Amino acid sequence: MKTDIRNKEDIKVLVDAFYHKIQTDETIGYLFTKIAVVNWEKHLPIMYDFWDNILFHTGNFDGNPMMKHRLLNDKSTLSETHFLHWTQLWRKTVDDLFEGEKADEVKIRAKNIAKAMMNKVVN
Repeated sequence: MKTDIRNKEDIKVLVDAFYHKIQTDETIGYLFTKIAVVNWEKHLPIMYDFWDNILFHTGNFDGNPMMKHRLLNDKSTLSETHFLHWTQLWRKTVDDLFEGEKADEVKIRAKNIAKAMMNKVVN
């Protein structure tokens, strides 16, 4: 039986599963592995804090995701397809692992974040 997202440990499970999928994803994986060349040991803890702050208002995230995505777009043009695929993959990962109020919230928040980034980054 699935549980809801209850704490940062659950967020770690979600983020780790999501980025594991991302690394081999045929549609957007290359953006992470070949363009941004993500340092996963550095990136994953930032994502834990980001989503922990989004869901539980911890105030433990200090960053500028919009700027990071604009810089990535300068290296390799991002499209609406990229953002929609990211959202679908995130949603599937959440649904595979969790169910409940926070699980629903994290899917809605991700969709809204992706939409805002798409509107500000995609030309």
